[in-house]
Amino acid sequence: MLTMSSDKRKGLAGVVVDETAITRAAETGPLTYRGYEIQDLVKHCSFKDVAYLILYGELPTPAQLRRFQTKERDYRDISPELIALIRQFPASTDPMARLRTAVSYLGLEDPEANDNRREANLEKAIKMLARMPTIVATGYRCHKGLEPIPPRRDLSFAENFFHMCFGEVPEKTVLRCLNTSLILYADLGFGPSTFAARVVASSLSDIYSAITAAIGSLKGPLHGGANADVMRMLLEIGEPERLANWVEAALANKKTIFGFGHRVFKRGDPRVSILYTEVQKLARLRDGEKWTTMQEQLADIMRERKNLYPNLDYVAGLAYYLMGFGVEMATPIFALSRVTGWSAHVMEQLTANKLIRPIGSYVGPAQRSVVKPGAA
Repeated sequence: MLTMSSDKRKGLAGVVVDETAITRAAETGPLTYRGYEIQDLVKHCSFKDVAYLILYGELPTPAQLRRFQTKERDYRDISPELIALIRQFPASTDPMARLRTAVSYLGLEDPEANDNRREANLEKAIKMLARMPTIVATGYRCHKGLEPIPPRRDLSFAENFFHMCFGEVPEKTVLRCLNTSLILYADLGFGPSTFAARVVASSLSDIYSAITAAIGSLKGPLHGGANADVMRMLLEIGEPERLANWVEAALANKKTIFGFGHRVFKRGDPRVSILYTEVQKLARLRDGEKWTTMQEQLADIMRERKNLYPNLDYVAGLAYYLMGFGVEMATPIFALSRVTGWSAHVMEQLTANKLIRPIGSYVGPAQRSVVKPGAA
């Protein structure tokens, strides 16, 4: 007879469901990718180095990096059929919904979509890494009534994304900030979107289905969508002198103040200070210092009043806004990075797969007989 445990963990909080060799994310100790501290990776590596590390398990040699970069650049174009599909999306379509649908379409176009060998999935992971920026940029421009700008093979990952969105490459300070954010967003263990990808992969579905599910999870405001909501919140406040009253009203009305708290990093997210250093430089470059002033003041208040600390979304939302992107673009940019982590977790799940199938504790009505309403 099946028995239910009384020890239920809502949201699987604190439950260890599997092992991973990709990222160490714990309340104490360093945050690492494949054993390397994120501070060292940001200091010494490009996002492409880190993407290779997460996917292959080791940092690339110069020759390996050249081959990886060549392959990624060769895969950047998307099909005319996919561009036509993106053009048809309603103007009101959420950018994450566009991305979710387009990645699913990539799976329809790929005749090898159902090949779950590691080598095949590595190739598909590189394809998605290369094509998702093109999808996001194409959707961004079509939404604004502009013609899409094709990708360029001679530009770096960050340079090419700005080129496709705006037709130009920005200052090195801007590129450095984007590169840093992409490294920091690349993976964080079994977060909601990553777990969603692993659940789908555990059924032996294809990697495109797993990544589509992950994008759907990241879209939510309790996950990746929070970085866009942080900037909407700052825009609502408007000026530093309005912040104190706004916070008092928000706390009194139990309004969500986005960008604070983390399921793992309860005493502070180690990624925040790394990105904030770059955001301060960006704010000085783009005349956005009032926003960093507001963030510092709000962080002080939330620490003192609620014992809550900022998470990475709190800083990244402002970073992307200062780069010139619309607020709604923050979460898709997050996805451009996290696809590396999602893909690595899908492949890790498949190496020693067991169907992920938890049990729910039934709390509905007791067993009863069927009596139709109005029956004699």
